[in-house]
Amino acid sequence: MAKENTGQHHQTEARRKKLTLILGVSGLCILFYVLGAWQNNNLPASYSKMGCQTQSNPSSSTSSSSSSESLDSKSHNQDEFKVINQTIKYFEPCDLSLSEYTPCEDRQRGRRFDRNMMKYRERHCPSKDELLYCLIPPPPNYKIPFKWPQSRDYAWYGNIPHKELSVEKAVQNWIQVEGDRFRFPGGGTMFPRGADAYIDDIARLIPLTNGGIRTAIDTGCGVASFGAYLLKRDIMAVSFAPRDTHEAQVQFALERGVPAIIGIMGSRRLPYPARAFDLAHCSRCLIPWFKNDGLYLMEVDRVLRPGGYWILSGPPINWKQYWRGWERTEEDLKKEQDSIEDVAKSLCWKKVIEKGDLSIWQKPINHIECKKLKQNNKSPPICSSDNADSAWYKDLEPCVTPLPNTNNPEESAGGALEDWPDRAFAVPPRILRETIQDINTEKFREDNEVWKERIAHYKKIVPELSRGRFRNIMDMNAYLGGFAASMLKYPSWVMNVVPVDAEKQTLGVIYERGLIGTYQDWCEGFSTYPRTYDMIHAGGLFTLYKNKCDLTLILLEMDRILRPEGTVVLRDNVEMLTKVEKIVRGMKWNTQIVDHEKGPYNHEKILVAVKTYWTGEPSNNKN
Repeated sequence: MAKENTGQHHQTEARRKKLTLILGVSGLCILFYVLGAWQNNNLPASYSKMGCQTQSNPSSSTSSSSSSESLDSKSHNQDEFKVINQTIKYFEPCDLSLSEYTPCEDRQRGRRFDRNMMKYRERHCPSKDELLYCLIPPPPNYKIPFKWPQSRDYAWYGNIPHKELSVEKAVQNWIQVEGDRFRFPGGGTMFPRGADAYIDDIARLIPLTNGGIRTAIDTGCGVASFGAYLLKRDIMAVSFAPRDTHEAQVQFALERGVPAIIGIMGSRRLPYPARAFDLAHCSRCLIPWFKNDGLYLMEVDRVLRPGGYWILSGPPINWKQYWRGWERTEEDLKKEQDSIEDVAKSLCWKKVIEKGDLSIWQKPINHIECKKLKQNNKSPPICSSDNADSAWYKDLEPCVTPLPNTNNPEESAGGALEDWPDRAFAVPPRILRETIQDINTEKFREDNEVWKERIAHYKKIVPELSRGRFRNIMDMNAYLGGFAASMLKYPSWVMNVVPVDAEKQTLGVIYERGLIGTYQDWCEGFSTYPRTYDMIHAGGLFTLYKNKCDLTLILLEMDRILRPEGTVVLRDNVEMLTKVEKIVRGMKWNTQIVDHEKGPYNHEKILVAVKTYWTGEPSNNKN
């Protein structure tokens, strides 16, 4: 009996332990569930629903599916990112009158400056007292722009409510109003038959389609139809025009999905490196090439690649046919053309052809013969400065920018480029020649591999990246252009920005890859209109500028540039992204921080944000 009782006691004790274990495990599960729920309540709603709109978007036949799909790749270290007990500052919309505000091209401010050499239309950024700490409002009837390629030909009137060009340039077929939208027939002042036919005329005179010409600059671009129709020939043009009486030229261009920037040929260098463009174009661009001893043509020479072409149409070309219509005398027009011819010769250019309304010159592939000519005719001299790439707020110089030395008359100075599309991933000559410290062939190739992995990761966290949702993209800290090169397979283009504060000045390398870009100081506004980019990418930008200027102003400038429902992808360290996230939560952005492509243990993280849709209201000028 004693043995039997002992057995029963052990069985009872075993059951009690088992029940205790089950209850303990269940209790822990409940505790962790409660803690998990509490943690999730401390995360912004946007982490689980990135695209919540504060106001519904007016229906549009071209409006894409919501730009804000749920992201399922949250950082596995969310505890590091929670903003606990921090007060978020919410930014109010600016007055509706500022809906097209361009900080550094403000007309009122520009009037304070000299009109000589168009200085009053150059960049003049606001003083500390003039800085805006508010959100630039879209116009009340703003709609998400048409998708490419439809956007090349159409734009919503409510997005850029300016009819001036449709009246002023009606005969020239720049732009037409059709109900609630604009249509761009592709015409221009010197190509009423359309840009396509005009480019075909050029292609009969120089080789446009063999891959040798990839980058172009269009001076005084109008609505950028020339650049728009070059794209179908795999030529990427940077179109620029000032903010002047032809209202919103650059804004129209970017609304169409065509690369453009506000700029002017004035007293300073253009914000591009030397030897950047295969082709430069002026179609009645109203730049006085013959004035100031040809100073503006010297700047074109600086940015043209060896062997590059300059194309001129409009006054004074073909003046014998048009002089009456241009309301100028034959003598005056002949004198202007003679002056241009003389300057071109002094730059050692060769005139390729003049046919009909077109005249084309070509820059030499090196300066071997030019140096010999300059021994007899030293005007203009060859520049003594050795920093031809320096171009941020740098005055024009009355001299010929020297090409890199070569002893072979058949060799292209600085190194020959591969034809497009091989050019995009071939090692750029500036790297082969080791002109940028600590960047060599191996590092260039490693960077390309890094970006293959990054783009694959981006496609997971921003699925619309590979679906054609983003046409106009900006990389605010482009380095070698790896992000842009990896995006070439998609119907997008990237404005590669190299900050003037970056340790490595790599914009020349980017152009040698057949990509486009510009210099920029991100403590200042960018030379574009509001709402002109679908996506903004930046790696390490805020760490670069953390001790240089107010990060809030950089983020407000990003908000100005970004379209409603546009996406931002930022890479930086955990601490910096936490600061940035706190600021942008007050800017009507939905945010999420996700892991690095290498996994959760990398200190660098990625912040993905979507700007919500909202518009200004005419009644009270607030959303």
